[in-house]
Amino acid sequence: MMKTQKLVEILKDKKITIGSVESMTGGMFASAITDIEGASGVFKGGLITYNSEEKITLAHVDSKTIDEFGVISWEVASQMAYNGRNLLNVDYCLSVTGNAGPTIEKGSQEIGQIFIAIANKEFIWGFPLNLDGSREKIRRMTVEAMIDAMMSIVK
Repeated sequence: MMKTQKLVEILKDKKITIGSVESMTGGMFASAITDIEGASGVFKGGLITYNSEEKITLAHVDSKTIDEFGVISWEVASQMAYNGRNLLNVDYCLSVTGNAGPTIEKGSQEIGQIFIAIANKEFIWGFPLNLDGSREKIRRMTVEAMIDAMMSIVK
C-alpha cells in the first residue's frame, strides 16, 4: 500500500489527475487508488470494459482494431487509454487488457499476456507483460505494474 500512497502524494503535489479503463483487472487499479485517503483529489473515475462490446461502446475502441489485432493487444490498450483520457477529462489515463486465465478463449492471447497503456495529451506509453501464476496473482501483479509504470512517468 505504501507505493500506491506515494503515487497519490506525487500526483497531488504535481496537481495531476488520472483515470482508468480496465478490462482483466475489473476495477482493481481504481480500487487500489481509491483505498488511499485523499485520492479524490487526483482520481476522477474509471471504466470497466470487460468484454469487446463494452470496449467499443464505453471506451470507443474501433471494432476494426479489435478484429485486426485482437482484444488483447497494444493497439486496443492504446485506444482504451487515449480515448479514456478524453472521456474522463484527466491528465493521464491508464488502461489494461489481458488474459489472467484460467482459460484461453478462441483467438485470444496466452494466459498472462497483458498490455498496459498510459496516455497523456502528448504520448502513449506501452508496457507489455508476460506473467505467471494464478488468476488472482496475475491480476494483482498487473495492478502493481500499473502503479509502477505511472510512478516512473510522473516522479
